Amino acid sequence: METLLLPIFQIVVLLFSVVIHEVSHGLMADSLGDPTARNLRRLSLNPFKHLDMFGSVILPLMLFLVRSPFIVGYAKPVPYVPENLRDRKYGPAKVAIAGPASNLVLAFLFGMTLRFLPDVFTSPLVPQLLSFVIVLNLVLAIFNLFPIPPLDGHWLLMTFLPRRFVRFRRFLYQYSLILLIFFLIYVFPLIFPLVGLAYELLTGLKI
Repeated sequence: METLLLPIFQIVVLLFSVVIHEVSHGLMADSLGDPTARNLRRLSLNPFKHLDMFGSVILPLMLFLVRSPFIVGYAKPVPYVPENLRDRKYGPAKVAIAGPASNLVLAFLFGMTLRFLPDVFTSPLVPQLLSFVIVLNLVLAIFNLFPIPPLDGHWLLMTFLPRRFVRFRRFLYQYSLILLIFFLIYVFPLIFPLVGLAYELLTGLKI
C-alpha cells in the first residue's frame, strides 16, 4: 500500500507546489497593478486551471514509469503584462521572485513541522512524506533562481544588469534553450548538496 501511496503523493505535492509557485507570480503582478492573471481566472489553486499537458501530466508519469528517484514537472506560466506594472523598473523582478519565495515558505513550514514532529509514529511514512515536500520545494526554489531564460532568475539578472551589457542580454535570449539544456545536464545535479544543506538547517536532519 505504501509503495503505491508514495508516488501518488509525490505527484500531488509536485502539482500543488508548482501551482502555488505560479499563482504567487500572478498575485504579485496583481498587487503591482497588472490584473491579467486575475482576469484570466488564474489566481486559483484549482490545478486544472494551470495544467500543462506535458509538464504536469506526461513528464511526471514518464518519470514514475521509469522508476525515477525524483519526480519533477511544471505548470503553465501565469501570464502578466510588465507594461501594466506600477513599478516598471523593479516590478518584473518582484513578480519573478514571488514564485521561488513561495516554495521557500512551503519548505520552511514543512521543515518546522518535521523538526518538531512528535515521535509517535510507528511507520516512517509520515516523516518520509514531509521530507519529500521539503526537498521538492527547495529544489524548485533553487532551480528557478538560476539566471537562464525562461527561469525566474533571469528576470532578476535582467533587472540589475547594467544596460551596457546589451550583447550579453541578446546572447542569453538567443541561446537560452542550449544554455538550459547545458544547465540541466551539468549544473543542475550540483545543486543537491545545497538542497541537502538547506534541508539540514530546516529540519536538523540529513537527507
